[in-house]
Amino acid sequence: MVRETVLTPDDFIYPLFVVHGNGQQRPIRSMPGQHQWSVDLLPQQAEEIAALGIPAVILFGLPVTKDARGSENYAENGIVQQAIRAIKDAVPELVVVTDVCMCEYTDHGHCGILDDRGYVLNDPTLEVLQQVVSSHVEAGADIVAPSGMMDGAVAAIRQELDRIGATNTAIMAYAAKFASGFYGPFREAADSPPAFGDRKQYQMDPGNGREALLEVALDAAEGADILMVKPALPYLDILAQMRANFDRPTAAYHVSGEYAMIKAAAENGWIDERTVALESLTAIKRAGADMILTYFAKDAARWLKG
Repeated sequence: MVRETVLTPDDFIYPLFVVHGNGQQRPIRSMPGQHQWSVDLLPQQAEEIAALGIPAVILFGLPVTKDARGSENYAENGIVQQAIRAIKDAVPELVVVTDVCMCEYTDHGHCGILDDRGYVLNDPTLEVLQQVVSSHVEAGADIVAPSGMMDGAVAAIRQELDRIGATNTAIMAYAAKFASGFYGPFREAADSPPAFGDRKQYQMDPGNGREALLEVALDAAEGADILMVKPALPYLDILAQMRANFDRPTAAYHVSGEYAMIKAAAENGWIDERTVALESLTAIKRAGADMILTYFAKDAARWLKG
């Protein structure tokens, strides 16, 4: 009766990794319980997710081939474009969010176009992201989520959405995405490790809270509909300040490393998985998240219903 923060399946967005082929359900070794799915299996997944009361999914695609521009990212029949159509045909009411970045699709594994020295070229990258957004919207995406931390990405995407008349498509900005060590399992899941160097050139320094809030303010000013912090638990202070200072829906990504640590500790009998997972998700919501991207979404929805 006096609980202040109540967790429900409505709070969750479930990530899905999508691959080419048929009948593919490939286990992700570093993320027990998670899989890469081929498009033909997505309708069943979408129906299960919707039946659990989870309102949305976010899609990450693994292409057949990679190149310097990440061409399959904006191909008409690219893997994410196929996935969007399959899910929308099966469960039209399920909200489909798409990852708008290049790292899964480039042969160098970085989030943008590179120059000869290996530095990301910001503005040429924005032009590619505009192509990606148009392609995703054409396929039926409800929300596009730029995750590369490119300067001006939200403004460029807003401009492109206006150009194509996509007035009902929302932008979920990875407004404060930190150069974190918690992303390791995701790089296996999405086959997206950088071929050289790291992503500190364009992601946030974990020690910089004031700069993070500046980045959030810039994305809000450029027209972001939803503001996100990533990762979640190590940056609850940033999430709470974002909630207090910006009158926009807020999201937090409970990332692969956070998920994998709970799974590993539970498998060793050191913690109770259900208790710790729900406690973690409740803490993220208590700090200010209106929505939580989490690999625990299906399990948590079952636990909450049970």
